[in-house]
Order: sequence, then structure tokens, then C-alpha cells
Amino acid sequence: MLDLIIKRCTLPDGRQDIDIGIAQGRIAALEPALKAEAARTIDAAGQLVSPPFVDAHFHMDSTLSFGLPRVNQSGTLLEGIALWGELKPLLTQEALVERALAYCDWAVARGLLAIRSHVDVCDPRLLAVEALLHVRERVKPYLDLQLVAFPQDGVLRAPGALDNLKRALDMGVDVVGGIPHFERTMQDGAESVRLLCELAAERGLRVDMHCDESDDPLSRHIETLAYHAQRLGLQGRVTGSHLTSMHSMDNYYVSKLIPLMREAGVSAIANPLINITLQGRHDSYPKRRGMTRVPELLAAGVPVAFGHDCVMDPWYSLGSGDMLEVAHMGLHVAQMTGQDAMRACFEAVTTTPARILGLDDTGLAVGKRADLVLLQARDAVEALRLRATRLMVLRAGEVIAETPPATATLNLPGRPAQVSFQTPAR
Repeated sequence: MLDLIIKRCTLPDGRQDIDIGIAQGRIAALEPALKAEAARTIDAAGQLVSPPFVDAHFHMDSTLSFGLPRVNQSGTLLEGIALWGELKPLLTQEALVERALAYCDWAVARGLLAIRSHVDVCDPRLLAVEALLHVRERVKPYLDLQLVAFPQDGVLRAPGALDNLKRALDMGVDVVGGIPHFERTMQDGAESVRLLCELAAERGLRVDMHCDESDDPLSRHIETLAYHAQRLGLQGRVTGSHLTSMHSMDNYYVSKLIPLMREAGVSAIANPLINITLQGRHDSYPKRRGMTRVPELLAAGVPVAFGHDCVMDPWYSLGSGDMLEVAHMGLHVAQMTGQDAMRACFEAVTTTPARILGLDDTGLAVGKRADLVLLQARDAVEALRLRATRLMVLRAGEVIAETPPATATLNLPGRPAQVSFQTPAR
């Protein structure tokens, strides 16, 4: 006997009326009209069942700190970095843990069950590192939290940052991070990429660097990252995050750069909400929006994921942990409004970031852990259009979050009593 059957599911690939059988926390069957008994049955009624959402780029050490010690009045990247520098000496481990756990609660309610979070290592106390390592263990039963050792102030620019980063890795941080465009010179930025990639290769770790997060078309650290990824045999383990300078680069140079990324097995992460907010601040009009070249990267075979980046912190005063909001913004900014393109944007917050993070035990396939989200939508495009309600969220076959359907009651003569904003069933 199965533990659970979810009947009459629509899957993101378009299959309909699929039953999902779950036993011992794993998907045991995935087929139409499943002939089996189960301790519990859930009727999806044709609604979409998806793998969980995955946030490939986040900063959990700063989340929910909006207004501490003051508000970013300009809304700019540089004031946000300065503000974070003011806040760091005031941080306590208790407050960091409390805010991070609160955000993880939000994430679970949104069907977001895996997060890669960068954690600042430029504080020699490594307070945030200790806090998020603690949080990682606390949430492990219901959320995969992957940590990146991130030298926010520059691994060469900030005194002691490289030693701090190595200490963080020794403590159990998962991924090597960097921020080459924030080093004092282009040469130092390139040197930081070399040092950090060699460190990752030596330790057998993944790499995820804030890379070329500027409007400068001559910021070329992603090229250096791709070079070292290939030189050191790190293919499939290296990610360039943001890559906003690619928005401003010469088209001929990009025609060379993107194939280099593909050959080196480098993935890309765009952060639509934050990229379009922080970039182009020196422009009048026309005003650049700064998000990297998502359609072109995808067309070349480079894996692209979307990240939330920030929620209510020194850089961004909005956000709620909703990866559908992130993908919804991404498809608009990238002008990816074709049907296949929109489905690719849905994948950019589900299956693609799972692959980038190396989460091999998730997905809609027999034998995978039964981490699933039942959405109030009939397909992936409708889920994006509505930022669909997460009716149920399952971790290893157990329902860990539920939300009532989103409906409005009408009092109009001759019209339906309720509307859900979904398109009529075909």
C-alpha cells in the first residue's frame, strides 16, 4: 500500500491526469489512473503539481533587516553596501538566527524548499557564518540551505578576508564565493577569481561568484571565471551570478563570450527584481535595466536560473520569498513572452536551479524524494500569470504547508458567485 496518491495532476511538461504515488517519502509511481491503494488520497482536480521552487541566489544573513540601523534612502547598490557595513558591528547571532528562521517559514509557505545563500565572511567574528550554519541544521528536515562564503568587501580588498573565507569553509560552508568587480582594480579582480577557483578546486567545492554586477561594458570577469573553470576542470560546478555588465557589452564580444561560458560549463544566475532596481542608476534616458542576456544564454545552452537575491534588507525593501514573482519579473524584463520562453522561466525557478545547486534528489521522477507543490493553476504559464497560490507543499511526501484557494466573492446579478482568475478548463 502507498502512503499517498495525488490524483489527476497536471505536470509542468504538459502531461495531464497523472497520478503520483508516494511511499516512504519518495515518488513510487507517476502514471495515469494509478491502480493502487493508499493511506491518503489528494485530488489535484487538474491543477499543476510542480517540483519545489529553488532560489539559486539569496542573502539570508541580511534578510528582514530593513530599517536597521537606517533606511537606504537612495535605493542604490553602493548605499546598500555602506549600510550593511554599518549594520555588521550591531549584529547578534540570536537576531540573525531569528530573522533567517522567519524567512525560512515564509519560504516553505511559498513552496520554496531549497535556497543558496551567500553569507558575508568579511567580519572576522564570522558571526553570520555561525548563525547560518546553525539555521542550516535547524531547517534541514524541511528545507535545503546551501551556503556560499562571500567576501562582500572584496577578498583582496578587505584585510583578512581570504583567511576568513578559508575559516568559513573549514566550518562547513558549502561553496566558494567572490566579488571580483568590487576589488580595487580589474587586475585584482582577475587575481581574486584565480585564487578562489584554485581554492575551490583544491577543496573539491563549487564556485558561485557575484560577477560583473555593474553597468560597465568593460567589466569582463565572467571571461576570467570561464577560463579558470575550464583550466581547473571545474565544468558544471561554477556559476556567475548577476552578470549585469553583459547587458551593456558590445554584441560582437558577447558572441565570443557566451560560447566560452558554454564550453567551460559555467551557469548563470540572474536576479530580475534586484538587477533592474540597482542597475542603470547613472543613466538618464535611455535608461538601462541591467539584467543579463537570458534568452541568448539559454539559446546557447548555458543553464540560467533566477534568484530572489534580497528580501527586506539594505538593498531591497520589498519581497516575500515568492519565486513566481521573481520569474514573472524576469520574463517581462527579458521579453520572454512566447509560450516556450515562459515555460523556461518557470524552469528557471524550479528544475534549472536544482541542477545548478547539485540537488540530484529532487524532481518529478520515480525514485526522487517527494518534494512537491500543488499550485492553483492549470499549467506553468498560468502559474506565472497569477503568481499562483500554493495550495499544498509537500516535503518527502508529508504536507508541510497549506493555503486556501484564492477566490473572490461577487454580488452581481446574473454573474457567478465566485471568481478564481483562472482560465476556464478546456
